[in-house]
Amino acid sequence: MNVYGAKAKFMRTSPETAAVSMKKAPNAALHSSWNWELISDKAIDWWEPRIRRIKDAYPNRVLIASIMAGSGNDKELGNWQLLAKACQEAGADGLELNFSCPHMDRKDMGSNIGKDSVLCSTVTEAVKEVATVPVWCKLTPATADIVVEAGACFRGGADAIVSSNTFPSLPLIDLDTLDFEINVDGYVSSGGLGGPAILPLALAKMASLTKAFPDKSFSGIGGITDMAQAISYFMLGCGTVQVCTAAMLDHAIGPNVIKKLNQQYREFLEKHEASDGWHSLEDFRGSRRDRVVLQSDIRRPNPSDYAGGYDVVEGYAAPEVAPTIA
Repeated sequence: MNVYGAKAKFMRTSPETAAVSMKKAPNAALHSSWNWELISDKAIDWWEPRIRRIKDAYPNRVLIASIMAGSGNDKELGNWQLLAKACQEAGADGLELNFSCPHMDRKDMGSNIGKDSVLCSTVTEAVKEVATVPVWCKLTPATADIVVEAGACFRGGADAIVSSNTFPSLPLIDLDTLDFEINVDGYVSSGGLGGPAILPLALAKMASLTKAFPDKSFSGIGGITDMAQAISYFMLGCGTVQVCTAAMLDHAIGPNVIKKLNQQYREFLEKHEASDGWHSLEDFRGSRRDRVVLQSDIRRPNPSDYAGGYDVVEGYAAPEVAPTIA
């Protein structure tokens, strides 16, 4: 069931004061989106015929179904399989497993799956047992090392990893009312932060994933409005990107954003075709991935004086030649 009242709002910031608020103000710029929308209040019986009608209307387009269930017992794992079979039989070309919803009370659901490598692997394996279409796992960024959970998903048979879903967060307190800017009866719970504010954070998560699994497939999420942001994901190794906040702000709910992205993509290729010989995404995908390195690999004014934060080795174990930094 969804929460009472508003389920999603946008935060904006003022260039003059750097204030962040859900209140609309003149000349304010988009900062982020925030939502605490819970499980869909529409059952699979409602979705199934609509998926079929969409696919029938657009047979040459790709339709991905996002599904979520629990994972605490065999019955719950069976629900994942039920959803998977229903969606693919209705015409879905792929399945995105939601291991990332940031506002689940249940310990075996949403982002609580994405924080548990065993559950990541178990659920993915259960879905792959019945899936006849590609399976993507959408992971939460709220974990110590997202590479661990991604590895578990790949061991379970995942075809791709999606990152980053919204970051757990709270809305600000309104100084006039002293209530949270979005609340129910004065109370608030953790919601998901998306949009431009999470772009640098999501890129860092994606870089760690693509460097750990350079031969795997990834879809990037977070702060994409036009090709300027999408290119960062592509050059880190993503094969696709996803858009939400920008699409919601489009008065047509998405089409204008997609048209702009496609046009900018064509212009980007035309610009680099002559200078770099790029004809498609594969010509530059992952081209900047290896430039994300450890701090100790960054050139220093006096490389021989930098020991990466470690004490200089003394005594008989001291190296004859000081280590050099690449």
